[in-house]
Amino acid sequence: MNTETQASGLDTVKLAVALMLLGGAVFAFYWYADQSLLMRVLGLLGVAAVSILIASQTALGRSTWSFIGSTRTEVRKVVWPTRAETTQTALAVLFVVVLMGVVLWLLDMFLLWAIRLLTGQGG
Repeated sequence: MNTETQASGLDTVKLAVALMLLGGAVFAFYWYADQSLLMRVLGLLGVAAVSILIASQTALGRSTWSFIGSTRTEVRKVVWPTRAETTQTALAVLFVVVLMGVVLWLLDMFLLWAIRLLTGQGG
């Protein structure tokens, strides 16, 4: 149990260091605004990579990395619709939207006519 507490404490320190490095890199990116944009971006990306490497050494980082790997596997299993299916679905949605627009417009006209009739404003 003591080992788990030490690992958890060390994980917290690692995550804090990674966040401080990343925060420092973002601060430096804007602090050195007079320097070349390319150099600032490369520096930011380099520090971000180091921060990710440090964070990936924690239990949270390993579980996050595992989750990312699992999601990539699931995305590969997705069966994407064909162009014809996509076109048919888009046309069906467009048809229903236009149909509902006309139905709501007719309902609005009917309710306007009924209100005018009830209030005596109709001709």
